[in-house]
Amino acid sequence: MPPLRIGMLGLGTVGAGTWRVLTRNQRDIVARSGRPMEIVAVAVRDLERARRIVGGAVALTTDPFDLVNRADIDVVVEVMGGTTLARELVLQAIANGKHVVTANKALLAEHGAEIFAAAEARGVIVAYEAAVAVSIPIIKALREGLVANRIAWVAGIVNGTSNFILTEMGSKGIGYANALKDAQDQGFAEADPRFDVEGTDAAHKLCLLAANAFGTQVPFAEVHTEGITELEAVDLACAEALGYRIKLLGVARRHDHSVEVRVHPALLRSDHLLAGVDGSMNAVMVHGDASGTTLYYGAGAGSEQTASAVIADLVDVARSAACDPSERVPHRAFQSHAMADLPLRPMADTTSAWYLRIICSATPTAERALLRTLARFGLQARIYGRYAQPDHSAHHVVLTQPVAYAALRRALVSLEQLPAVQGKVRAVRVETLE
Repeated sequence: MPPLRIGMLGLGTVGAGTWRVLTRNQRDIVARSGRPMEIVAVAVRDLERARRIVGGAVALTTDPFDLVNRADIDVVVEVMGGTTLARELVLQAIANGKHVVTANKALLAEHGAEIFAAAEARGVIVAYEAAVAVSIPIIKALREGLVANRIAWVAGIVNGTSNFILTEMGSKGIGYANALKDAQDQGFAEADPRFDVEGTDAAHKLCLLAANAFGTQVPFAEVHTEGITELEAVDLACAEALGYRIKLLGVARRHDHSVEVRVHPALLRSDHLLAGVDGSMNAVMVHGDASGTTLYYGAGAGSEQTASAVIADLVDVARSAACDPSERVPHRAFQSHAMADLPLRPMADTTSAWYLRIICSATPTAERALLRTLARFGLQARIYGRYAQPDHSAHHVVLTQPVAYAALRRALVSLEQLPAVQGKVRAVRVETLE
């Protein structure tokens, strides 16, 4: 067969890794795909740097539109990032009849409906395994391996930066700022880490997971998203003392007529499989009615780790490009006519148990006031620990029974108005993943 001719948008960390792995493992890749692969052109900002990576065998350009308009390219690999120019280029490539492979989770979470519709109309493939959990083939698992199942829920640790920071805070007993500096010094966090630590990156990935699990387009702007920036070392220490670990989780759950999609820190029992996922690693759990619960674990970042997923998508394109579009695996696991328009479940209606850390006077009267206030809003709770402060106050650690989020929010407002309570109450969900 003629080679699959590849044009690449970007030659940064992921692009360079893709070049290296494709070059190094070409024999095995061809043996699996049945078709040679050749990168014929790359669009970059820095031509000199690009020449040092690919040499003189590849056409280089600083005009990305020149690349997507080339007639001698079958598939465009988009690894440049961003959602504005990348969207224009991907749509132009699709209009030109080219397949697309992308690692851009933000692009697909925010513009996926438009891009997939354009691809279906033009009869081309958009593949995106590298957009979620990097080295873990979770999109393929949802689209193919678990196709017989009605998926009840998907949950996981899908941001390596936040997971590294929480691991550092828990293992070293250090605060968020110091753990973030460690992550930046070791290359796990960007100079501006907000995209990761505020939960945005995880929410982008969760939109794609939910779409493939439930067959519905999840509007990214409506996903409940919390980050890890307000957690303190004392929270991780208290959780550990109670037999829990704190992780930044993405949770997507199917209900009868809605879906629940949320990103937030959560307490997990220390013996839970996800609780043992440390450092920059990622893991995703899926519960299907036939399969039961399955776990997928692997690196959540890295040049060649991401390249592994990019090239897996290229192999899928090489195998199925000649197939009739109706015979290919659907872009989001479900045939387009079977996609459902399910609303997102309001966060006020979601239910979970809660960890509360309340700083207040260390007196029996103050503690009774705390419990009475919680009970008034239907929260059954116990004070599990008291950690004294020099000013005669104490950190009171409370665990509640499951309660609706709306009731929890009302209880927090009342707690913070009690004269004995100092500052804001720290509230973190306790997740069982049942």
